[in-house]
Amino acid sequence: MKPLYKSCYPLDTRCYEEYNLTEDILMEHASMGMAKYIKDHFKEQGSVLIVCGVGNNGADGIVLARLLQGFYNVRLHIPFGVRSVMAEVQLERVQNLEIEFVDEVHDADVIVDAIFGAGLSRELDEKTRKLIVKLEALKGFKIACDVPTGIDVDGNPLPMAFFANVTITMGALKECLYADMAKDYVGEVICVDLGLHHSKYTEGFETDIFLLEEQDIKLPSRTWSKMTHKGSFGHLAVIAGQKEGAGILSASSALRFGAGLVTMVGELATPLPLALMQDTQLPHNTTAIAFGMGFGKDFEEAIVDDVIASEAPIILDADIFHNEIILEFLEQNDREMVLTPHPKEFVALWNMTIDTPLNIAVLQANRFAKVREFCTLYPHVTLLLKGANMIIAQDKQLFVNPHGSTKLSKGGSGDVLSGLIGALLAQGSSPLDSAIHASLALTVGAKAYNGSSYAMLPTDLIEEIAKLEKDRAKL
Repeated sequence: MKPLYKSCYPLDTRCYEEYNLTEDILMEHASMGMAKYIKDHFKEQGSVLIVCGVGNNGADGIVLARLLQGFYNVRLHIPFGVRSVMAEVQLERVQNLEIEFVDEVHDADVIVDAIFGAGLSRELDEKTRKLIVKLEALKGFKIACDVPTGIDVDGNPLPMAFFANVTITMGALKECLYADMAKDYVGEVICVDLGLHHSKYTEGFETDIFLLEEQDIKLPSRTWSKMTHKGSFGHLAVIAGQKEGAGILSASSALRFGAGLVTMVGELATPLPLALMQDTQLPHNTTAIAFGMGFGKDFEEAIVDDVIASEAPIILDADIFHNEIILEFLEQNDREMVLTPHPKEFVALWNMTIDTPLNIAVLQANRFAKVREFCTLYPHVTLLLKGANMIIAQDKQLFVNPHGSTKLSKGGSGDVLSGLIGALLAQGSSPLDSAIHASLALTVGAKAYNGSSYAMLPTDLIEEIAKLEKDRAKL
């Protein structure tokens, strides 16, 4: 996993004050990183259009033009002039090079956005918005310098932003690049160093948020002992609701993800897969509970009372977030629990538990902040907020899983996730570890599916997850 930072300005400042590096040196290395990417991916003598703003992001673009001169047909567009000291210096350095300055943007093999970078705090003016529209119409491969122009410090377009195929960010990864609202704009994110190793650049700067990588996944592999039996791997109880299919999907995914026993609890009309058990009450040897999937509005009070009274770790999902029963669970400060709402469900949960009203638009524009606020009030809870980039949080720790895809945008994917988390809880994993590794299994499994982008079923996803251990052994 990699650390994320709200702002890299303090890290840059320490480079100046402690390492005697200059702004000029950092800028040179930032542009060298962009130049290397272009040289590695595009044939020499191709065309590169670099569009520069008035400040230091524009200065990075001017340096890039100098570094690419002679290797590529470079055109430099500086529509608003330059204002920062470094931009003026860099502009002087390229005046006598054979770089073409252009007054209008025209298509090129590579188009570089160096207009505004990190730290944007105001809406783009009309001239900049018109420029972005023109760039959007071009067909070349689009690269954003540090942060796509128009994305603010919270990851929101103000009110629009540059669509990049790749964002090459400088020094360290920024939190704003992993907000849901930024996902369509940033493309692939690549981080380049600024003249010293990343570990030295970030040394001493603590952060509470980390980016999960696919290689971070820990599967419930059965390699720790040969003297095991079904009871060695826990017993998950999945509470059946009105929509029985949701619970069956959760139970099936849990069994595939290593739970030794899985029981559907409740009166069921739907025939179960042979490997699943059924009971009308919690089994005595239950080691974890999954509750809420397809639950509906009506429920059998006796089962709910048993679930509340149980001390077993629990994963809560779906319909439970629209029911005041959730408040009874939140009061259980000593119970291990994972909540997995999607945005609409999180808003319902928030408005039941916190006085400040919240709607989906405000949540999506402030996902990190709202997750932090909720977990401050409920530090014993592990929260997984679903979305384009899932956020997993517990107390002051946040983790972002950015590997989700549109393949998962289908009913039942969340039920599969609940089963994965329940399986890990049943096998003794902590709530935080269960949420992290189940989320990674979900996204890696979806990535492995090679059918049409629109075709994946929850059952297909379960089958791909069943192959993860074998697939990873090939790497």
